Amino acid sequence: MDISTLFLGLALVAIAVYIVTSMMIVSEVKKRNIKINFFWLRLYIIKYAHQYKELSKKETGHVESLFYVWIISVNASLICAILGWVLR
Repeated sequence: MDISTLFLGLALVAIAVYIVTSMMIVSEVKKRNIKINFFWLRLYIIKYAHQYKELSKKETGHVESLFYVWIISVNASLICAILGWVLR
């Protein structure tokens, strides 16, 4: 296995983490009686993530770690995919 395959595999893992954390964020926002548009969810996920950030900050006084996992996973998937493609 070469290094580009490793980075592309890491990108897939990061995408899986991103999808799971996105679903968890939508679930948490929905619990707080905010209407979710499931038809346009792929476009509105950024809006819902920032709503989650503001809601958690208002409730607990700090941003919950789920938001940071979401941010890190989307950035890691992008970086790993680019590195895998460049090193190919």
